[in-house]
Amino acid sequence: MVRCSKCGKKAVTFIRYNGSHLCRDHFLDFVEKRVKTEFRRQVDLDHAGSISVALSGGKDSSVALAILFDILHPRRDVTLSAITVDEGIEGYRELTLKKARALTKSIGIDHRVVSFEDEFRTTMDSISDSLDEKSPCTYCGVLRRWCLNKAAREMGADVMATGLNLDDTAQSILMNFTRADVERLARLGPHKKVQPGLIPRIQPLRKIPEKEVYLYAMLRDVPFSDDVCPYADEALRNQYREMVDVLEDRSPGSKHSILASYDAILPLLREHYPPASLSVCRCGEPTPKEKCMACELLDGLRARKPQRKS
Repeated sequence: MVRCSKCGKKAVTFIRYNGSHLCRDHFLDFVEKRVKTEFRRQVDLDHAGSISVALSGGKDSSVALAILFDILHPRRDVTLSAITVDEGIEGYRELTLKKARALTKSIGIDHRVVSFEDEFRTTMDSISDSLDEKSPCTYCGVLRRWCLNKAAREMGADVMATGLNLDDTAQSILMNFTRADVERLARLGPHKKVQPGLIPRIQPLRKIPEKEVYLYAMLRDVPFSDDVCPYADEALRNQYREMVDVLEDRSPGSKHSILASYDAILPLLREHYPPASLSVCRCGEPTPKEKCMACELLDGLRARKPQRKS
């Protein structure tokens, strides 16, 4: 039996990048300390009276919400809430919504569900049936961010937390480097500058590997759905996920190194690529152009939609 490096109890996991075996309690503490440190580094709680969590019902956002609740529930000066976007993906979103509702009910926080159907009069399933060369994930990501920002602003949130983990972050960094989209690298977050109409996003799990998030959720019995979106196979991100996993397997700690390198150059990136000046789209959302990306995509879909014959 492999024993915990700290207390000698039965170990539940081996952390390859630091060489330690950890029991259940020390593993939970290992994750929570890093999340709490990162959260407090990103958020000034003296000036953040309301925090919303973008809650999909999957493991990452559910763990983020559970740990943030532990941090914030003793405080009377900070309100915690959750927002879930129902994209209209049959056989998938219903299951994750059930888990999201179970978690928010168990901890007693406000939970708002917004849908593509209500906001855009369409669903992701309908959109995917009429696509051209673009991936469904392109539309889903843009429209989901639109919904989250609008809902968080209407709820009076000062910041919005996402469940992006270390794997997600390392993948995004490499994606933007290989596509030479350096300007986007400066905007990955967590966000420091408050832009009019945009709710700053924080990433309390950005230093926690995906496998550790999953194990944490299992050991702590956090309600979550591990169902996979039916459109996920078409995402470009899958290629970068494989690349990052191969690097980590060969050289444990590579994901942390990618993030550390990014954090080291981030101040220079933000100095060279300051936030764009924003105007207001016809839909009411902020945009650096005349029309926001959500409206551009939706207008493109409507233009391609066959017209009824009279």
